[in-house]
Amino acid sequence: MLWAVSSHLICLVFLLGFCLVSMGGALLSLNFEFSYVIEWEIVSLSSSSIVMTMIFDWVSCMFLSFVLFISSMVMYYSGDYMSGDENYNRFMYLVFAFVFSMGALIVSPNLISILLGWDGLGLISYILVVYYQNEKSANAGMLTVLSNRIGDVGILLSIALVFTLGGWNFIFYGNLMGDNFLLVKIMICVAAMTKSAQIPFSAWLPAAMAAPTPVSALVHSSTLVTAGVYLLIRFSEALMGSSVQSFLLIISCLTMFMAGLGANFEFDLKKIIALSTLSQLGVMMSILALGFLDLAFFHLLTHALFKALLFMCAGIVIHGVNSAQDIRSMGSLVVMMPFTVVSMNLANLALCGMPFLAGFYSKDLILEVAFMSEINLISVLLYLLATGLTVCYTFRLVYYSLSGVVSMGGLGVVSESYKMMTSAVMMLGIAAVMGGSFLAWIMFPEPYMICLKFMWKIFALLLSLVGAGLGYIMNMVGVSYSLKSIGFYFPLVFSGSMWFMPLLSTFKLSLWGFVGANNLFQVGDKGWMEYFGAQGSYAGLMGEGSILQMTQNNIVMVYVKSFFFWLVVVFFILM
Repeated sequence: MLWAVSSHLICLVFLLGFCLVSMGGALLSLNFEFSYVIEWEIVSLSSSSIVMTMIFDWVSCMFLSFVLFISSMVMYYSGDYMSGDENYNRFMYLVFAFVFSMGALIVSPNLISILLGWDGLGLISYILVVYYQNEKSANAGMLTVLSNRIGDVGILLSIALVFTLGGWNFIFYGNLMGDNFLLVKIMICVAAMTKSAQIPFSAWLPAAMAAPTPVSALVHSSTLVTAGVYLLIRFSEALMGSSVQSFLLIISCLTMFMAGLGANFEFDLKKIIALSTLSQLGVMMSILALGFLDLAFFHLLTHALFKALLFMCAGIVIHGVNSAQDIRSMGSLVVMMPFTVVSMNLANLALCGMPFLAGFYSKDLILEVAFMSEINLISVLLYLLATGLTVCYTFRLVYYSLSGVVSMGGLGVVSESYKMMTSAVMMLGIAAVMGGSFLAWIMFPEPYMICLKFMWKIFALLLSLVGAGLGYIMNMVGVSYSLKSIGFYFPLVFSGSMWFMPLLSTFKLSLWGFVGANNLFQVGDKGWMEYFGAQGSYAGLMGEGSILQMTQNNIVMVYVKSFFFWLVVVFFILM
């Protein structure tokens, strides 16, 4: 009982302590430009050594410190959120194992040792998604784990192909991977795309919302979905200059556009935030494909802060309205939950790139650098549309849930009397305000040279203002007046269903298998094959066997019948 009460406090102190140590190591490594590599040789085979390798440089230490900080807040938050759960201890152990797997992945520059964290994330994410043990959770968990297994196969094939280099430390051999290693680069790219849910592997990300909200806050901020981006950052030296970059750019731009479009038609609170995560992952992948690794890593860290805050606020809102997640059943929460609404708005504005919040420092810089780069018109249009759609769905969410008309009916609202939840939200709120400037100061001591025309310079701000106005005013009008969009039913369904990806990834993927198996069952097990096959043979053999057995029984009637039978046979022969 003592463990159940104080486990969140133990995890908070333990993880925060390691977070401070890791951040200190990152600052020292960044200042003095050093890194430590620790290798433990497990087995040596044909001049190739299988080693357990750990690297501690400023990238791994800083990312690890952010993961530990957010994890400590999530575990402390779970002390209130999961307090009524009968499997509370199991949940805490699983989250701790999840954090450990992510830490193992972060410090592994070796394709063999990286599997410890990579597969650990996949397995434990499945267990956490099916935590509530219902049909919806089981389906979501299966979609999640099978989608991620595709990436695992990519890693395993890469291990076999990189064998020719004499080792698996990809962080050292990146410059040796020329054009003859194109298949390795494709496999690594596919692995990163599955983990970070890029098209066509995007369906599992909103489905994983079946997990408890603290898990969603952890998964969608700094752990599972960022593993693919982090892997590509580490593999960047090998990928640069290859055709894989161009492919990754268009896929990531399409992903952020598709996610922004889908979020504007979604009504589930957690799924809207999940689609915003998908959109931001597209931003990270796209700038990574353009060759700006430091900007991708910068946005990875700032996004982790405000996305964890957004999910935590959503969890308090869901608790407050008696577990309802439909934003249409909320409204005017600012009156009843002022602190939560202020924190949620803070995270929303950081997501939109509001000046001087965490998201502004990374997102604005990414857009300006992208506009300066040599990219095609389609990518520029997708960047612009995705930016406007992000602000649009954010203010749509603000209207439906935080302001707007009260539409809760008989749900009622519980007051925000969760001390541990609000404490964790307050800490992350401070990080979402100050984290961006802090990271910008230490990561970019020399500022980027941005040379753009005035129109391009303020384009991002104009798009944000237009998107905010459209998102708020159009939904206000949509609530008050009759729906006109039903006349464009198919385009709306296509836009709001992630381009039919959840359908194509689930039932449609297995439809031909189901149809073929059913036909085979009808023709085979229930058809002529069965009659002339196993069942027919069984019936014939059983009939003949029973006759043979009867002839071998010591019965006078059988002997008399057989005597007369052979007498008739002999008579006809002699005739």
